[in-house]
Amino acid sequence: MAGFAALLVSVLVAMTLGPADISLVNVRDIVLNHLGLADIPVRVSKNAIVWQERLPRALVAATCGVGLGICGAIMQSLLRNPLADPFVLGISSGASTGAVVVGVLGVGGAALGLSGGAFIGALVAFGLVLLLAHLSGGTNDRVILAGVASTQLFSALTSFVIFAFADSDETRGVMFWLLGSLEGVRWDDVMLCATVVGIGALVCFHYAFVLDSFSFGSDVASSLGIDVRKVRIALLMITALITATLVSVAGAIGFVGLVLPHAARFLVGSRHSRLIPTTAIIGAIFMVWVDAVSRVAFAPTPLPVGVGTALVGVPAFIVIMARRRNVR
Repeated sequence: MAGFAALLVSVLVAMTLGPADISLVNVRDIVLNHLGLADIPVRVSKNAIVWQERLPRALVAATCGVGLGICGAIMQSLLRNPLADPFVLGISSGASTGAVVVGVLGVGGAALGLSGGAFIGALVAFGLVLLLAHLSGGTNDRVILAGVASTQLFSALTSFVIFAFADSDETRGVMFWLLGSLEGVRWDDVMLCATVVGIGALVCFHYAFVLDSFSFGSDVASSLGIDVRKVRIALLMITALITATLVSVAGAIGFVGLVLPHAARFLVGSRHSRLIPTTAIIGAIFMVWVDAVSRVAFAPTPLPVGVGTALVGVPAFIVIMARRRNVR
């Protein structure tokens, strides 16, 4: 309950930050009005800023933190690699290529948009990883190597398209999106992200005991009657779907799925029944505040949120790794 309270306070306070002067009382009144719990007079401009811009942005940021954090915890346990994160499968690079193909080359045009192109590119990249992993044996190490190969391939394709076909304005717009951006998110983005992440989180939590057994290796999991291959494919597909959806809306946001599961393990241990919800809460709070600070740090120009997560994530990761070494 304390985590949910902290998340609620974070979202409310984050909505007060920005060029427009909006108090916490204003935020409270606007939210209560839209929930039908009050009828308090509020200026139209403030109502539009909070309800149409800042609240959807904060909720998408929180959802990204939940989804990427959970995906990182799942990937690290499933592949038994502490450096695994949602982008290890090349999904981010594939999404970037899809977005660039639509934005620069105009493939699909208005019918797809950057988000649609990114989603298709992410799924294509994930399919390639599964194919390469299957052809090479399907072990954890092979999956990671296939992800590295896919990442390099789609990163090269993205760079090639930008270098060969994009003008300066297109390059600037696409690169800003590739660095992670929550500019312009709306309520339909909130509904999409919340639905996919919510269902995915429930599925992952359902497999909590199974993930505990994976921590001891595939042989132990098999001895407990678990269909290792089936579970691995199912969880990889869930993490791929969550990551593809979030990347298609918010761009590439790194280090969330890598760092936050380690922080959650430090707080509650490695049992996934506690690790998954703790990672979700930490991820949501973390992303809300990173987005809020990124929005005002260089106002009126917002800092890409992916840059903010990296600036915070790298030092945090170094500290966590140092503490793990001291514990050993």
